[in-house]
Parts: sequence; C-alpha cells; structure tokens
Amino acid sequence: MTYRPSFQDIAHVGHVELFTPKFEESVAFFKNIVGLHESGRSGSSVYLRAWGDYARYTLKLTASPKAGLGHLALRTRSAEVLESMAGFLLESGVAGEWHDGDFGHGRAFRFLSPDGHALELYFAAERFTPAQENRAYFKNQPQKYIAHGIAPRRLDHINLLADDVRACRLFFRDMLGMRVTEQIVFPEEQEMGAWLATTLKSYDVAITKDHSGAHGRFHHLTYFMDSREDVLRAADILVENNVFIETGPHKHSIGQTFFLYCYEPGGNRFEIGAGGYLILDPEWQPVVWSKEERAKGQAWGLQTVSTFHTYGTP
Repeated sequence: MTYRPSFQDIAHVGHVELFTPKFEESVAFFKNIVGLHESGRSGSSVYLRAWGDYARYTLKLTASPKAGLGHLALRTRSAEVLESMAGFLLESGVAGEWHDGDFGHGRAFRFLSPDGHALELYFAAERFTPAQENRAYFKNQPQKYIAHGIAPRRLDHINLLADDVRACRLFFRDMLGMRVTEQIVFPEEQEMGAWLATTLKSYDVAITKDHSGAHGRFHHLTYFMDSREDVLRAADILVENNVFIETGPHKHSIGQTFFLYCYEPGGNRFEIGAGGYLILDPEWQPVVWSKEERAKGQAWGLQTVSTFHTYGTP
C-alpha cells in the first residue's frame, strides 16, 4: 500500500531551535526568568527544557548574527513512520536530506516549508533522567516541580509567519498529516491564518500572514502553564525583571488560550499560555473566522496590538 501521511503520524512538536544575537542574555532569560532547565551545551548552542517535558530538551538556543527560527523539529510516532514520511516527501518533490541527529535525538530528515522555514522529522530520542534530588514523588512525572522563575510545565506550540498561508496550510495538512482546526479567511478566499494540530489539542502549529512580504520568518514560541493564575504571576515576574510585555494577559478567541507575550533579549517573541481545548470529535470541521469577526479583537474585546501583525524575526 502506498503511504499517505495521516493524523497523528507526527506525535508532537519535539523541539524548536531559536537563533539569538545576544546568546548569553537569551540563555539567562530562559533559565533565570522563564525557569527552564539546562540539559547540555554543544558548540554555540545550549539545550533547555521545562520541568514537565519528557525529552532531554525542547528548546535549542544558538548564537547567530540575527534572531529567528533555526528549525522546527517534529517527532514522528515511530521509526517506520519517519522513513515512510521522508520517502513520501522526496517522492512528492520536496527537497530534503538526512543528517545524523543532534544532542538528545537520532537521525533526522531536514526539509523546508513552502515559505522557507527549516523543518525536521525524527523519532529516536533520549528521555530526560533527573538527578536524584529532582526525582518526582509522582512516578508519572519526568521530574518534580521546581518553583524557579515562571516555571512553565512544557513546550506547547509554535507560530510561523508566511507570505502564502494557504500553501503552508496545505503542506502541513497533506504532506505531514496535521488536522486543520481553525482558520481566518478574509473576503475573496484570502487566507490570513491557519491553526493545525497533530495531537488532540486545539493546535500545535499556527501559520499567520506575514504582512511584510518576507519568507520563513518566526512569530512566536509558547510554553504552557497549568492555570490562568500562573500566567498572571508570570506577568508580575516579567515586570519585576524589566521585561517588556507586548500584550496580555488576556484570552484568545482562536484556540481559547489565556496568553501573555513578551520578547526575549535576542528579539524573538515568546508566549506564556494556559488553557485551550481538546478536540475529541472525530468529525471535527475547521472553524472559520471572518474579517469582521476578527476586527472585534480578542475574546473579551482587547484589540490586537499592531506589532502582532508586523513584527517577526529575522
């Protein structure tokens, strides 16, 4: 039987690499203010994870002249799916190549989205093993909760900017098997945003219109908190550390997540989020929002700040 990607062939967003021109400042931000834990270093990169992430790392920070997305890594549900999906992409005319892997994971297949974002598929991955003093009493947790900084539980999702949202939506749906959960469509079928899931969450990858006409830019990365109160506390921690809050705390209509956006020292946008919804309906159809509906702002009327539509890295 000829392989075709299907829903949940990609298990989840595995990790994200961000470039930063202020490497030490970015590392200090994510470790001391956000509260991520360092798993290792190699060359000009440091590897970080939240206390609830099962993998060795979920964020790779790499020193670079410019900020932006290094790559988005997606873990497949099996080694067989990895081989099949890579073969399917190549047979479909998507240029890509294998490499031997990185810190914490095995061989991976690298390729580009239609807009030029660097993407990676992998399966073999090391699980995080905590030091004795950080082992959890609850055996179903990767380590105990450590109340340092904001202390998010886990990596949640990524938002990519794209000049052609439709092309990217179709690529993530048809080439990678993701489910489209919500969309923004303006008059004359102009697609302005698409939200896709590879898990039962409301979304794992978002693609929004890049009004600058650029390609391959990064919008934001999100780590997940257990409650809205945690996001409010994160706001206090950020202002106490003189970190500019771009917008929020507030609630998105799309995805139903409670949000807060700021910038890390290298210039990349970073979100702390909570909530959202699960999709248990096997017959779910994408929810489509119009221009008029989006003009109403976020869930409780807060207008979307202008920089949200214009700022991206690099």
